[in-house]
Amino acid sequence: MTDHERHEPTTIAEAIAAGDTDHVPVTFDRCDHVTGPFFHGTRTVFTAGDELVPGHGSNYQTGRISNHVYFSALMEPAVWAAELAVALAGVAEDGRVYVVEPTGPFEDDPNVTNKKFPGNVTRSYRTRHPLRVVDEVPDWEPHPPDVLQQMLDNLARLREQGLDVIED
Repeated sequence: MTDHERHEPTTIAEAIAAGDTDHVPVTFDRCDHVTGPFFHGTRTVFTAGDELVPGHGSNYQTGRISNHVYFSALMEPAVWAAELAVALAGVAEDGRVYVVEPTGPFEDDPNVTNKKFPGNVTRSYRTRHPLRVVDEVPDWEPHPPDVLQQMLDNLARLREQGLDVIED
């Protein structure tokens, strides 16, 4: 298969089905081979030009300060992030998904890389540098309520077992 015939996965399911046998680890020293667009999901309202910086409270664990800002080259993980941020905060508002650009080096998100599947099938990354908001994605499609509830139930189960560890 030639490079121009190769289909770049656009969903997590496609990435899993395609396998990630060619995964090249993304490190702070070696991240220039990764191209966007990049996405970030949250419950926070931003406008184009704003910068997302580390050092704020985590959307996923109360009282935890994040040392990194997380983002993905697939929109699906950003959608999950937006939905979970809203659901875990217990607020009646819509999540937000943004197109972002890193302003400095980044690395594979160790919370998902080489965990359930080899490589980084979610194409998820983290950085200690700001992410600049380029635009908001206004028309992303949320997961069905029962699928979101399954994810929340799984997270609750992990928390009860003490396995909801975030490597940050």
